[in-house]
Amino acid sequence: MKKFSRRLAATLMAHALGLAAMAPLHSFAQPADPASSAKPTIVLVHGAFADSSSWDGVVQRLQARHYSVISAANPLRGPSFDAAYVAGVVDAVKGPVVLVGHSYGGSVISTAANGKPNVKALVYVAAFAPEAGETALGLTGKFPGSTLGPALAPAVPLADGGKDLYIQQDKFPAQFAADVPLAKARLMAVGQRPIAEAALNEATQAPAWKSVPSWFVYGDRDKNIPPQAMAFMAQRANAQKTVVVKGASHVVMTSQPEAVTRVIVEAAGH
Repeated sequence: MKKFSRRLAATLMAHALGLAAMAPLHSFAQPADPASSAKPTIVLVHGAFADSSSWDGVVQRLQARHYSVISAANPLRGPSFDAAYVAGVVDAVKGPVVLVGHSYGGSVISTAANGKPNVKALVYVAAFAPEAGETALGLTGKFPGSTLGPALAPAVPLADGGKDLYIQQDKFPAQFAADVPLAKARLMAVGQRPIAEAALNEATQAPAWKSVPSWFVYGDRDKNIPPQAMAFMAQRANAQKTVVVKGASHVVMTSQPEAVTRVIVEAAGH
């Protein structure tokens, strides 16, 4: 009887160990959901005087639609430098990518997408889409309407001889985020990321929007980049679609995240 009990115990133990060994294999060997695996990764690139948190509302909505999202920290040092950084982010993604740029971030994605076959679409959110040789400052002044210049604070000198630019905190809500709740706009003013003055004067390289399909969305109350300038750039890029959000400020992705998300989703599914 004792031998039988020992054999029974050994059998039960072996069975239990076998199930335990199989459990991890089963849980990690689940096939990927075909629908989710087909979705591109959305890489969001913020612009000057903003940071990655400006995309929070868009990120939440994209994740609810089961997209993988990366909100990249744009260095804001110059189109070439910043594009090299974002290109590294794109290289690290397995599978297709949709690159989304806000404001100056549009200049960055226009260069970062060059030579990247996994970038399937570009989305410009109140953003620059420069031609080779153009600058952000030049495009801003191409059409009337920008009031950014008088809203800037005195430039901050840097150790390397350059200068950083900020928007004056008390002018930030009206200039940058007029349709964002005032309490939030004031927080954004404090947390704004500066851009190197030289970045706004640096000529960009050959743009990827000439070979990659593009979408544009911006507000008709933008005080940083004149809406007329953005309409011009969208038409020049032969945009698949241009959406103008009524009453939206320069941070349309913060104030109207659902409208911006819909454009990104359309670009991702084209």
